[in-house]
Amino acid sequence: MHQQHHLLIYTDGAARGNPGPGGYGAVLIWGDTKKELSAGYRLTTNNRMELLAVIVALQSLTKKNIPVTIYTDSQYIVNSVEKKWLDNWIKTDFKGGKKNKDLWFQYHAIAKNFKVRFVWVKGHADNAMNNRCDELATAAADGKHLLIDKVYEAENS
Repeated sequence: MHQQHHLLIYTDGAARGNPGPGGYGAVLIWGDTKKELSAGYRLTTNNRMELLAVIVALQSLTKKNIPVTIYTDSQYIVNSVEKKWLDNWIKTDFKGGKKNKDLWFQYHAIAKNFKVRFVWVKGHADNAMNNRCDELATAAADGKHLLIDKVYEAENS
C-alpha cells in the first residue's frame, strides 16, 4: 500500500525587546528527513518573526499540493488562519490598522500551493521540536550578521 507523505513543520519567532533584534527558526520533517532553517534581523517584532518562519518554510518546499501541518506556539498565527481572520483582513485591505500586511499577503500567496493546517503548541514546554525552533530563533536574533526587515524599518523609522 502506498503511504502518502505528510510534511510536518515546526516554527518559532523571537524578538529581543519586541521590537528589537529578532529571528525565526523552522524545522521541517518529511519521513526520516529533517531540515532546519533560521535567520536573524536587526529590528523587527516577535509576530513578524513567527509569521516569517512559516513563510520561509513553505517557500523552501519543492513539492506542491501536499498536506502540511504547521506546529507553532503563536496563537496570533493559528487564530488568524484557522478562524479565517486573515480572509476578512484581505477583503478589507487590512483596515483598522491590522499589522504585518506585507507578510500576510506573502503567506496567503504561498499557502495556496499546499493543504495547510495549523496546530497550536504550548511554547517553552515539553515539545522538543518547538524548543529546537526557539533555540534557532533566539540564536539567529543574537547573531552577528543580521538582515534588515525592510518593510518594518520603513514603516517604523
